[in-house]
Amino acid sequence: MDRTSEPSAFADLTIRRFVQRLASSEPVPGGGSASALAGALGAALVEMVAGLSRGRPKYAPYQPTLSRCAAVGHFLAGEFLALADRDAAAYAAYASALKLPRETESEIEARTAAVSAAARGASEVPCDVVRACLGLAEAAEAMAGRSNLNASSDLLVAGLLAEASARGAAENVRINLPATGDEDYAEETRHFLDDALHTIDAMVARSREAVLSGSLRDPEGT
Repeated sequence: MDRTSEPSAFADLTIRRFVQRLASSEPVPGGGSASALAGALGAALVEMVAGLSRGRPKYAPYQPTLSRCAAVGHFLAGEFLALADRDAAAYAAYASALKLPRETESEIEARTAAVSAAARGASEVPCDVVRACLGLAEAAEAMAGRSNLNASSDLLVAGLLAEASARGAAENVRINLPATGDEDYAEETRHFLDDALHTIDAMVARSREAVLSGSLRDPEGT
């Protein structure tokens, strides 16, 4: 298939074609887009489990949680897919900045400024992936023990995908921070990543505990 005839959004590719693109020597998609796609799969699982639980008398006490989390899963699935495209665009901009000429003093200054700005963009997008993962992990944890027990393993997978997505995105952030040339921004971002990953890990651990217990929990707010 001619690359120029392919859809511009990764979401419009078949799974097989996305994997083939990922395996190619082309710079994008790469780890950032793959991390975002993992989050999209986790969000879809949250929406699926909510759908398998809503309207069933056994899970009637959890309907507010199920409705909320179904909406969160639906929104985040689209958000992660959009972030996959944004990450590829941000990395492409960074790669282009690195190729700028640097023969003269003015060229060096222009390249340094362009690289710094592009590196910041290439760190901000995966930061947004981590933020989306916080929402995904929270939804999975809220539903654990409050949704269809026959689909509980799917919910645990959603949490694990949130964790993997966040960790992958965080590493893409960290590797780009030095090139921003802004140590204050870099330090603030590192603190955000550390806190976010700790929070996600804790939520996934609670999800795992609730799922493996095989029992239902009290509704939220009780």
